Amino acid sequence: MSDASAAPRPVSAPETTVAQERRERAGQLLSSPTFLTGAAIVVFWAACAIFGHALVPYDPLADDMLNTLLPPSREHPFGTDQLGRDVFSRVITGSRDILTVAPLATLLGTLGGTVLGLAMGYSRGIVDEVLSRIVDALLALPTVIVALLALVALGTSKITVVLVIAFGFTPIIARTVRAAVLAERELDYVAAAKLRLEGPLHIMFVEILPNVAPPILVETTVRLGYAIFTVATLSFIGFGIQPPSPDWGLSISANYGLIGGGYWWTVLFDGLAIASLVIGVNLIADGIEGVVNG
Repeated sequence: MSDASAAPRPVSAPETTVAQERRERAGQLLSSPTFLTGAAIVVFWAACAIFGHALVPYDPLADDMLNTLLPPSREHPFGTDQLGRDVFSRVITGSRDILTVAPLATLLGTLGGTVLGLAMGYSRGIVDEVLSRIVDALLALPTVIVALLALVALGTSKITVVLVIAFGFTPIIARTVRAAVLAERELDYVAAAKLRLEGPLHIMFVEILPNVAPPILVETTVRLGYAIFTVATLSFIGFGIQPPSPDWGLSISANYGLIGGGYWWTVLFDGLAIASLVIGVNLIADGIEGVVNG
């Protein structure tokens, strides 16, 4: 084999520039205190969701009527609830359901919104007009109200909650993607793809999509924070995750009436868990947005 044939194919300048830019953005992200703080919080709760049942000192579902409403102590760091269940064990394991439902709903909403936004932004004309009117109509409806109506009609289950939240997020993400695609479709690389007689699907998903990925990523992380809060809200009002799950929103719903009696620990730590997870996701979103727009 000749030396010429054995030599590696040189990397083109555009490919080198894109790869270098991605490495620089990754380096900026990994050096961002905001992103790292948020990632640490989310990783902590994700570890609790995966390994929590093996680490907690008590069964989070086991009743102990001889030890009800005990205040925080060495034996029960977060106290016990009205059924004698260890609050610490329930808070640690309560992250599992919310970190299953919320990311799945966000992922489905992102996929649907991305496809819809690409079609709207690239097609323009009558397709964009019709889809935009539908999206506008959906955006006028409050997500929680639509979720409640759907859950009443379809019944409460994890799958239903995932689908309802994803449906609510799809038009929001579609608007973001459409705006990004409108800016990209007029650029030279899209015109070059059309001259090569590439099909619309190839242009949308191979040419345009990688260039609008950063705003989609930012929007996805923002929506994840909203999804966590929405799941907790639906559980609190009885239309989300159902008993006997130690879900945080469900635990707050079951015990919030005890606050007036001075049993604050039955609610406080679940509320702090929800707040910390939402803050962690928002910090990640802020870190990504800072790098993308920086």
